[in-house]
Amino acid sequence: PEENTKDLAEIPENVKNRLEIIPVKWIDKVLDIALAGKPEPLPEPAQAVPVPEKEEAKAGTGVATHH
Repeated sequence: PEENTKDLAEIPENVKNRLEIIPVKWIDKVLDIALAGKPEPLPEPAQAVPVPEKEEAKAGTGVATHH
């Protein structure tokens, strides 16, 4: 965060030289800098069509056993 800029003095120069440090105040700015493009919302999914139950499932207990 931008308010931590003062703490950069504690980081050795040889470390900071290898980084691109951009202090920001809001997360929106982080996303603008970090992402190649702006994320787009996914399209609404198609309505799910309910699948009717099989006759076997209606008649039995729903428990299968093996002997």
